[in-house]
Amino acid sequence: MKSFCVKDETAPLKAVIVGRATSNGPTPSIEEAYDPKSIEHLKAGTYPAESDMIREIEGLAERLKSLGVEVYRPELIENYNQIFSRDIGFVVDDNFVYSNILPDREDELGAVKPILDLFNPTKILSPPEEVHVEGGDVMPHKEFLFVGTYLQEDYRSYITARTNKAAVDWLGETFPKREVKAFELKKSNTDPYTNALHLDCCFQPVGEKYAVIHKDGFLHEQDAEWLINYFEKENVFEISAEEMYAMNSNIFSVAPDLVISDVRFNRLNHWLGDKGIRVEAIPYGEIAKQEGLLRCSTLPLIRHY
Repeated sequence: MKSFCVKDETAPLKAVIVGRATSNGPTPSIEEAYDPKSIEHLKAGTYPAESDMIREIEGLAERLKSLGVEVYRPELIENYNQIFSRDIGFVVDDNFVYSNILPDREDELGAVKPILDLFNPTKILSPPEEVHVEGGDVMPHKEFLFVGTYLQEDYRSYITARTNKAAVDWLGETFPKREVKAFELKKSNTDPYTNALHLDCCFQPVGEKYAVIHKDGFLHEQDAEWLINYFEKENVFEISAEEMYAMNSNIFSVAPDLVISDVRFNRLNHWLGDKGIRVEAIPYGEIAKQEGLLRCSTLPLIRHY
């Protein structure tokens, strides 16, 4: 029986779930879309074709395998979007937490059950119904658990608000050895340049001491400043609204000195290289049209310490 183990975002990766784009279903209507970037591409007629998304995500899976990572895939659900496996759940230390995701996506939880059956069942947690949380908002880091959230009274009016106050409280109670550090994110149902769907859409640790951040993705300036001060300004790569829109903060660490990034991210990729971090650059611009990228498509189960 395998054991979950994820203590941070960058330790050497041993096992991961990668989503799938096969039988992705028909192009959604604007009313069925979950985020403003998808809506933008639906209106423009540029929503990604299934064949292009399959090519990109299979390229990611093959690249991870070539790097020695054990890659699991969810069971196929016909005519269903299963690309963003990070939304399904997350691992903190030696526990897997099922996300309470949007009701329309609950079938995705069952699609990963055969993978989770390989692990200790006593280490699989399901939050209570009132806890709304998705994996893109949760990041273990040293003594902290960084959590993206939205605490305003109009929470229910935003389909882009995915992690609530109940989740922040529950995570604190469930992981008492961690200091939960919550950051409120800006939300918009209509403007992808001002919407931080998850914490990893505007922030991510990388390497041993670095971070990528878009300050304007945070509702409160002091939250962004706390992170910049914590990592130290010279170790922080600040991205613009355009770069956030392109998902520059949603790269994926395979090791402290190895990152998978998008070929489009020239400025970021050069900065990472200058810091001694090897960049495996792959095309992922079509999947990015759904407001998710490499971290969103991966769910780490085991990192090596």
